[in-house]
Amino acid sequence: RWVTRATDFFNSETYYLTADLKPVRLPVPEHVEVRGLHKRQLLLTPQKDWAVNGKTFIPGTLLATSLDAFLANPSAPLALTALFTPDARSAISGVATAGDRVYVTKLNNVRGRVDTYRFDGKAWSQGTIALPDNGSVNVVSASEWDEEAFIQYASFLVPDSLYLVKGEQAPQAFKTLPARFNAQGLKVQQFEATSSDGEKIPYFLVMKDAVTPDGNLPTLIYAYGGFQVSQDPWYWATSGKMWLERGGAYVVANIRGGGEFGPRWHEAVKGPAKRPLVFDDMAAVGKDLVARKISSPRRMGIMGGSNGGLLVGATMVRNPDLFNAVVCQVPLLDMLRFHKLLAGASWVAEYGDPEKPDERALMSKWSPYQNLNKGVKYPTVLFVTSTKDDRVHPGHARKMAAKMEGYGMPFFYYENIEGGHSAAANLKQRAEQLALSWVYLRQRLMD
Repeated sequence: RWVTRATDFFNSETYYLTADLKPVRLPVPEHVEVRGLHKRQLLLTPQKDWAVNGKTFIPGTLLATSLDAFLANPSAPLALTALFTPDARSAISGVATAGDRVYVTKLNNVRGRVDTYRFDGKAWSQGTIALPDNGSVNVVSASEWDEEAFIQYASFLVPDSLYLVKGEQAPQAFKTLPARFNAQGLKVQQFEATSSDGEKIPYFLVMKDAVTPDGNLPTLIYAYGGFQVSQDPWYWATSGKMWLERGGAYVVANIRGGGEFGPRWHEAVKGPAKRPLVFDDMAAVGKDLVARKISSPRRMGIMGGSNGGLLVGATMVRNPDLFNAVVCQVPLLDMLRFHKLLAGASWVAEYGDPEKPDERALMSKWSPYQNLNKGVKYPTVLFVTSTKDDRVHPGHARKMAAKMEGYGMPFFYYENIEGGHSAAANLKQRAEQLALSWVYLRQRLMD
């Protein structure tokens, strides 16, 4: 029985409720996340360095401690056991408790795997579940009352598959969604780009195997870059059908701001001073594709939504000659007023606080709306938003489009009158929105 009280978007206080519902606060910093309870063992993960009893645990470490010992003496320092300590290219993506074990999903260089941890009352032991490689994994169902769990697997070329895992038995393929595009003759490669500060930024490239790179391949780059949200491999059906089958390629860029390499990957760009590195990461991926003679500015486009809309908007403004298409979906664009609109105030911990003069000065240097300049030739962008978006106000896209119109710059603008943050209220509207985006990309990047 747990209660959490959020102090901002990323931090919270955690309380244990006793039998008489009395809350007892867990003696951990606000950045420490409670992952679960297994056989009276609390599972914790710090988001920052955490020093306890003379030992420092790095961000993203999976720790275990006795709940009974805590309840017996709530003020005593916790005795912690490290179950998993990440390295520079690994991270925990999820924790699920079952009757006899804990399932921990991990990313190893942005490739998913599932390990198990068992507690015999004295010590922990570790095992691994043999699932297909080069994809993403997610425990979709696990129960504390039995041994069974369902694990979802997907990759760029393989649709979502559900596996049944029970005890020590090998995973059994249970259900698989139908293929939505022809994956024969396609390949997935992983490369690294070098960002402005020297950091290596991994990205996946999905393309036809028979294509000889000559700098002329129509290529779409997708990324998000915020809130510790990872972009691990997924089955992008519409891209496969509307883009790959027609000869295009796409990239999923694992830029900083996400959680692909744990909390450090997010912390590296959180806040107003470090935020520009996200946009540099995105540009670095585009430049790397050019250097490898895979694509060229004439044939490259970028796509992102919500925080990803901010990403592509800022990347476009900072690199007007690098891309020929920009799909800017339900975006944040005026970062000096985002906190005054809808849910924006809750994101101050991610971006910065424009009410603080020093942070406002930093944000004004990279906010897309403030840095759109007259006389510069930008790509003809496609804005997609919704009148009923209750998360990111459509005013961001409206203002940016109005400013471009005032400067005589070409753009496309689509605002659905319903649909919330997805900008589509039903499958018909979703299909129309997708058709607009993919036709726009084909017109801009393909002959």
